[in-house]
Amino acid sequence: MVNLPTIITFSRILIIIPFILIAPGNPLLGAILFSVAALTDLLDGYLARRSQQVTKTGIILDPIADKLLVISALIVLVDMETIPAWLAIVIIAREFIVTGLRVVALSQDILIPAEMGGKIKMTAQISSIIVLFLDRTLMDIDLYGAGIMLLWIAMVLGIVSGIQYFILFRKKI
Repeated sequence: MVNLPTIITFSRILIIIPFILIAPGNPLLGAILFSVAALTDLLDGYLARRSQQVTKTGIILDPIADKLLVISALIVLVDMETIPAWLAIVIIAREFIVTGLRVVALSQDILIPAEMGGKIKMTAQISSIIVLFLDRTLMDIDLYGAGIMLLWIAMVLGIVSGIQYFILFRKKI
């Protein structure tokens, strides 16, 4: 079923294309596009819950849109030589593993809802990516250290929350 929250989720995926094309040459505009896309994540979830339009499609599509957004940003940051490739690989691998786990669980009619650790991880990822794109774009302010620190925090939180998802899945099967 297509509803407004689902359309907003699709818009997040569509924003990724101009983001990938624009961000390397214009990191400030890249940060703005990424921020708009990240805000759609808050908006679609809020609208779905408020209007009681939470659908199975939305439950599946929303985290996929999140992953596509974060993964594309990490790849752009690696391409721009802003972050080391290994750091992006660890974060991306975790995203694929947890998403795969949640899809397997859903195929067995087991719903693994987003945990607080995963939500905090996502907030740290979004914040770090925005800060890294803003590095030296605003009055030549050095934000790299803060951005990398947030990304390290996101990586650790991602590993911990990934373990939590695995434990939760094992308990439900």
